[in-house]
Amino acid sequence: MTGAEMVVQAMVDQGVGHIFGYPGGAVLPIYDAIFQQKKLKHVLVRHEQGAAHAAEGYARSTGKVGAVLVTSGPGATNAVTGLTDALMDSIPMVCITGQVPTHLIGNDAFQEADTVGITRPCTKHNYLVKNIADLARILHEAFYVAGNGRPGPVVIDIPKDIQFATGTYTGPSNVAHKTYKPRLDGDPMRIKEAVALMATARRPIFYTGGGVINSGPAASRLLRELVRLTGFPITSTLMGLGAYPASDKQWLGMLGMHGTYEANWAMHDCDVMINIGARFDDRITGRLDAFSPGSRKIHVDIDPSSINKTIKVDVPIIGDCAHVLAEMVDAWKATKQKTDKATIGTWWKQIETWRRRDCLAYRQSKDIIKPQYAVERLYELTKDRDTYITTEVGQHQMWAAQFYKFEEPKRWMTSGGLGTMGYGLPAAVGVQMAHPKALVIDIAGEASVLMNMQEMSTAAQYRLPIKIFILNNEYMGMVRQWQELLHGGRYSESYSEALPDFVKLAEAYHAVGIRCSNPADLDDAIKEMINVDKPVIFDCLVDKMENCFPMIPSGRAHNEMILGDAAQNLDEAITEEGKTLV
Repeated sequence: MTGAEMVVQAMVDQGVGHIFGYPGGAVLPIYDAIFQQKKLKHVLVRHEQGAAHAAEGYARSTGKVGAVLVTSGPGATNAVTGLTDALMDSIPMVCITGQVPTHLIGNDAFQEADTVGITRPCTKHNYLVKNIADLARILHEAFYVAGNGRPGPVVIDIPKDIQFATGTYTGPSNVAHKTYKPRLDGDPMRIKEAVALMATARRPIFYTGGGVINSGPAASRLLRELVRLTGFPITSTLMGLGAYPASDKQWLGMLGMHGTYEANWAMHDCDVMINIGARFDDRITGRLDAFSPGSRKIHVDIDPSSINKTIKVDVPIIGDCAHVLAEMVDAWKATKQKTDKATIGTWWKQIETWRRRDCLAYRQSKDIIKPQYAVERLYELTKDRDTYITTEVGQHQMWAAQFYKFEEPKRWMTSGGLGTMGYGLPAAVGVQMAHPKALVIDIAGEASVLMNMQEMSTAAQYRLPIKIFILNNEYMGMVRQWQELLHGGRYSESYSEALPDFVKLAEAYHAVGIRCSNPADLDDAIKEMINVDKPVIFDCLVDKMENCFPMIPSGRAHNEMILGDAAQNLDEAITEEGKTLV
């Protein structure tokens, strides 16, 4: 085969159904190979960043490795934001980039960039293929690296002469990396130690993250079993929502900077913390020296570099979440462990006092749509459907996490670690491609969604009925909120002047535009959006000055939260040091 044909065949052999890309001179041989077959479907995006985010949405909603194809130079550099986003959030992706012919590398040739050098810090691994004899192995190896262990993006940079060269193709059987062999099973002694510690806990809590979802459906099922066996409360990071059902009585809601009062206080006051598949990031921990100071900590993670990286733990367990959870469930049952019901009952009573603060309460209005109310109504009208939610980044993202209740994993696609504005719309394209009959909604902000609005053209071309539900407050909402809190209400460049008419913009993209500003009309407008079998841009005009609470100010501890009803005390809430951590 030619190198170009090998790329296509490897995608097919790896089970790739869709590849998201944009053609250019350095990848034309691969595009020619795509043209001459029917097994691999190419999705033409309108920007390479959109290709990467669409592949992320596809991967996160299916558990498969996402695939991207872009040209050299600006094509590859445009994909860097999506690659970094995937690295931060542990999303499996293989990105094929074209490169100038090998004899021109290093000569500043047309559309040449050092793709390997540029992407080294923002990928899990990358390759520059210099010999056709290596190409088939590298293609299959890339999928192995991307999808095994802690998932992440892998780049394969293929010079144009290698795409034209002819070599022998080998299939993916028995493909493995020579040195990369992630540990799946936990250390039996550590498992035993963790279970014994859990049994003696008086104020325990499960703290879970995206690693549970990345591990697959078995991990979520086993997590639910272990939580019910123990009777412990459970909370989650932004990326872990859906691994445990939000309707369950043991669920405390999301924790962290905009998490619930009860989740953050329980994390602060617990005596045993069981971290499963989360990495102790700064939006969760707050001030490190004040993070859960009285607890002993168990940490389960497949990535050894995450252990003791930020927070020192007492019982480190390296392994895949599903494997370790199965071992913990078996150990709990085998040793017939039982917790002290009286002490756990006392802990639950304390948690209930925190719950009664009703930290997500907000002042309702009959005249203007509150953004929290908009998400609540969207949830109520879509919860019984086959629904997937993506988001952009900002206040709307946090309101979506707080008010849209997820019962199952892989239904929530958002940019967590990198916080990439413009993520949600192309991610929705990827999700809808993977689940053509599902309801896919991007909960968006009017500023963030404009960053990749061109992908509405992709949705129109492929007849993808994605719904863009914009909470339009005419500001870069989170920027405005921080300017209010940190900079005396000096809203420097955060007001979105000259916004488009989103209804007319939708029509320009051959989509449907809906606008709503009256709370009384909201339900009917949402139903109309749901029932339209076309892409929709829903312009929901919400309260311009509403802030997102609860909130842990940067530089503060978990037990120093600001609640909505305490907003008048903001002046003293944020330290000078905290201002640098936004």
